[in-house]
Amino acid sequence: MPQPDAIVVGSGPNGLAAAIALAQAGWKVTVFEAEPTIGGGARSAELTLPGFTHDICSAVHATAVASPFLRTLPLQKYGLEFIEPTAQLAHPFDDGTAAVVERSLEQTAAGLGRDGRAYARLFGRVVDSWPRLERAALGPVTWPRHPFSLGAFGLRALRSAEGLARSLFAEERARALFGGIAAHGMLPLDHALTAGFGLVLGAMAHLVGWVMPRGGAQQLTDALVAHLNALGGEVIANHRVSSLDELPPARAVICDLSPRPFLRIAGHRLPAGYRRSLEQYRYGMGVFKVDWALDGPIPWRAAECARAGTVHVCGTLDELARSEREAWTGVVSDRPFVLLVQPTLFDSSRAPAGKHTAWAYCHIPSGSTADMLPRIERQVERFAPGFRDQVLARSVMTPADIEAHNANLVAGDIGSGVVDLRQFFTRPTWRTYSTPVRGLYLCSAATPPGVGVHGMCGYFAAQRALADAGV
Repeated sequence: MPQPDAIVVGSGPNGLAAAIALAQAGWKVTVFEAEPTIGGGARSAELTLPGFTHDICSAVHATAVASPFLRTLPLQKYGLEFIEPTAQLAHPFDDGTAAVVERSLEQTAAGLGRDGRAYARLFGRVVDSWPRLERAALGPVTWPRHPFSLGAFGLRALRSAEGLARSLFAEERARALFGGIAAHGMLPLDHALTAGFGLVLGAMAHLVGWVMPRGGAQQLTDALVAHLNALGGEVIANHRVSSLDELPPARAVICDLSPRPFLRIAGHRLPAGYRRSLEQYRYGMGVFKVDWALDGPIPWRAAECARAGTVHVCGTLDELARSEREAWTGVVSDRPFVLLVQPTLFDSSRAPAGKHTAWAYCHIPSGSTADMLPRIERQVERFAPGFRDQVLARSVMTPADIEAHNANLVAGDIGSGVVDLRQFFTRPTWRTYSTPVRGLYLCSAATPPGVGVHGMCGYFAAQRALADAGV
């Protein structure tokens, strides 16, 4: 192998973004991927039956479209196409109705009755201010370029989602809708910062849409790899790096790894103090995931759910908050909050004619071995009677299975670490992308800005490596 200028360990979206940023600077880059399939959290496979394509981890890619780096790349040239559902999100209730997030802020507000004006004000401010907030939301913590806009946003973002929802909204529909969006942050909804998840992800629905790559998440990965190849870089799959000592000399080694797998390959090179800091990094609750091959679309009682790419299944804010609190404290919830995606309503390429796929997960105590399949399906059946009759096959992933697919997702934590006040500003340490070892960097979702298929962790790590090299 010709000696590379840089080596990237891990081919998730952040690893590939780092590799592309370095290749754009004229560096020769080699990416090593442990698994046979490239992509990390952005992979697809026939998990159930032949002809049914399922996303192994990420499925909805709003942050990919919003990414300041990925949107500069000519990925459509390599066949990448994003599909926007008719509605971004639906949240059904036991009375047979559903709250819906439309692409239009005004249409969404109109469907929320007397809470419509409060919803429009809340998200309208974020949408209008997004050009001034983007760097802070999708980058490392730095001195703000627009302190007044960021300050106004921060006053709400630092609050708990539960507290903000109850203070702003009078009715259950808007409260539960906001709580479900905020619950993507994988923290109890009474924790500080959870409102920030709801504000950013909710604003994404109105700014760019909760979109999906046609054909599955693998299409985004394949486009990134094709562009890297066009820049002279290469990706070597099915090549597990067990130690940094195995790697050829390079100007920079960038690891798309969260702290625990990073310690396994680099711990012997790290100073004791830095190693202890990484050992103290906290992972959060895990997920239990199920993919279904379906004989037909999910028979939602609320017709609005059939227009949405994503459905939040849990009912009221009280029920939702209880579910998240139980998973956080080590209790297996009997009525879990279920995040469900139904891509084939909008992308028929993923299943045989007339058939469908759906994907769902619930939060579960870290590393739990509980079988959540009956609980998940009971929740879906609650809002879609007859759902089980449509199931042709299932594929289930426990937290251990999820970690086996992707070592970064320790004990099933798809967020690669807790994002609370204690860990928000030091992710994974105060050094962020850098390490005490010259030329060695981190770029996984355990670095700023965190979880999401945006590639920004990789982009900023690459910029740090280039700056250190005097480029």
